[in-house]
Amino acid sequence: MSTIQHLAAPVGRVLISLMFVVSGVNKISGYTGTQGYMEAMGVPGELLPLVIALEIGGGLAIIVGWQTRLAALALAGFSLLSALMFHANFADQMQMIMFMKNVSIAGGFLFLVAHGAGEYALDNRTGSRVALAGNA
Repeated sequence: MSTIQHLAAPVGRVLISLMFVVSGVNKISGYTGTQGYMEAMGVPGELLPLVIALEIGGGLAIIVGWQTRLAALALAGFSLLSALMFHANFADQMQMIMFMKNVSIAGGFLFLVAHGAGEYALDNRTGSRVALAGNA
């Protein structure tokens, strides 16, 4: 593997996951507003702590390459669900852009599910890799 391939995986993990960590932290500081928005969209506000935990925990797990396939699968599902629940108003161009952004991010996470975290990851150092559908 080339140096670029070795470095692209950890840099890619940071780039795809950082927005989830930041978003989760922002949901803590804007808890009431986020909860109200969720409820206005028909999503129970009681789910907000789970959303925060998934965004921060899943994002950090992928950044450091720990349980990468499992975290990526969870965030791919979350990205698709949030696209459908919050951004499916295609009459609004901004919502359509947000929908496509979420779908594209889910695609990136599914690539991690299929191929793993790469060489520079805790998965490779702790024996903590989770096999999904026969992938080791």
